[in-house]
Amino acid sequence: MLLAGTEDGVYRVEGVRDGRETEVRRVLAADRVFRIRRFDALDGLFVAAQSGLYHSLDGDDWERIPVPEDEVYAVAAGPAGDRLYVGTRPARLFVADAGSVPPSDASAWEAVAGFDALRDRCDWGLARHDGVAQVRSLRTHPTAPDRLVAGVEVGGVHVSDDGGETWTTRGIEGFDAPHTDDVHHLAGDAETMVASTGSGLYRTTDVGRTWRRLDGDHRQRYFKEAFVHESRVYAGGAPAHPATWDEDDDHALFVSRGGRTLERASSPATGELPLGWCRAGDDVVTATHRGTLLRRRRGDGGPGGGDDAAGGGDWERLASLPTLRSRGYLPTCWFEP
Repeated sequence: MLLAGTEDGVYRVEGVRDGRETEVRRVLAADRVFRIRRFDALDGLFVAAQSGLYHSLDGDDWERIPVPEDEVYAVAAGPAGDRLYVGTRPARLFVADAGSVPPSDASAWEAVAGFDALRDRCDWGLARHDGVAQVRSLRTHPTAPDRLVAGVEVGGVHVSDDGGETWTTRGIEGFDAPHTDDVHHLAGDAETMVASTGSGLYRTTDVGRTWRRLDGDHRQRYFKEAFVHESRVYAGGAPAHPATWDEDDDHALFVSRGGRTLERASSPATGELPLGWCRAGDDVVTATHRGTLLRRRRGDGGPGGGDDAAGGGDWERLASLPTLRSRGYLPTCWFEP
C-alpha cells in the first residue's frame, strides 16, 4: 500500500500497483505530518507529526507514542532494531529501547546528552521560525551501528559515531549559497547522502566531510526532499521558500544520474512542486504540494531515450490527495504488512 502524509493526517492509497482505479482514504488524523518511515529491523510504520509520534503494525490502526516534546519532526531506528530515535522542535534528540516498541510513556525516552551539548553551543534557528530550530532528518547506517546523522533546520548537518555521545559538525561550505545550514532532509545511508537545503541540493560520499553541489545553474535552488534509487537522485526544486510558491510557480522535477548535475524532467503536473518520494515496488512515486501523486514506472525511459534518457523517463498522474496546498511537507511511504 502507498501512504501519504498531509496537513491533516495520513492517507492510504489503494490500487497503485494492480492497475485498478485508485482509492484514497484517511487512516490517521494528525496535525501536519512530517515523516512516514518503516525500518527493516522493526515491525510496522512510524509517523512523525506536529501532534506527536505514531506507530501502526498494519497501516490502518494507529497508536500515539508519548514523547517528551510535543512536536516530532524526524524518526530513525538503529540498524539492529534495538534503538528508536526521535528529533523534535525545539531541536532535541531522544532515544528509547526499541525492544518493546512502542514505548508506553514519555519516561521511556532519554535525551541524547551529547546532542543537547551541541545545541547549547551552536547558534541555531531563524527569525521567521521564531528563533527555534528543529531536527528535520535522522539517518543511521546499516553497517555502522553507532553512527547517527542529524539534519537541523536551521542548524546544519551533524554526525556522531559513538551513539550520540560526541558530535562533529559537517558543514556544507565553500559554495556561493547563503542558506546551506537550512537542512530540510537527508537522503541516503549515512555514508553517501543527499542534503536538501534552502540554498541548493548537495551530495556527499564521505559522511559530509566533502560535498558536491547538484543543482548547477538552475534557478530552482530551494529543495525540501530528495530520493535516492538505483544510482539516481530525484528531487523537486522551487525558486524560493513556501510563502512564494503560488506567486512564482516555476517549480521543477529533477533527476541526477551517477552523481552528476540535476537534469530537469517533464512533469504532467505543471506548476506543482514534488515534495515527498518513495519507491512503490519497482516504480518511483512523488507527491506534489497540491496533492497530486505522480509515478514513473521502471524501464520507462520516454520516447526514444531508453531508461537512461535525460530526466529518467515519463511521469504519469496516479491520484490526488484531498489536502490543502502543502506548506512544505508531503511524505510518502510504500508499505507491505
